Amino acid sequence: MTKNHEFVLKCWKNIVASLPTLVTTSYILDEVVTFFNSHNRHTKAVEIGNRLIASPSIQFIHVDEALFNEAWEYFKKHKDKSYSLTDCISFIILERLRIQTSLAFDKHFV
Repeated sequence: MTKNHEFVLKCWKNIVASLPTLVTTSYILDEVVTFFNSHNRHTKAVEIGNRLIASPSIQFIHVDEALFNEAWEYFKKHKDKSYSLTDCISFIILERLRIQTSLAFDKHFV
């Protein structure tokens, strides 16, 4: 976790310096707070969740039924991959918004 933490802090400093609008989904927020909560860091999970939700620099995309269904079809179509449903949702958002850079530790985003 330390190696990833240091890398994220470095990336975050670069991101903050350039002030782009960041995009994430409600499924990613779920993964982030679940990670901290599952490591007995409930207070930290709530703090991070609140900061992400309240941040004016983050565009939240809530996964509605249409996006969920599109991601589910994408998931089913790629049976040769080990994508998560959350990955598939993110891929669709990246494509829709023509986003070319993402911050992820998941090998599927390389």
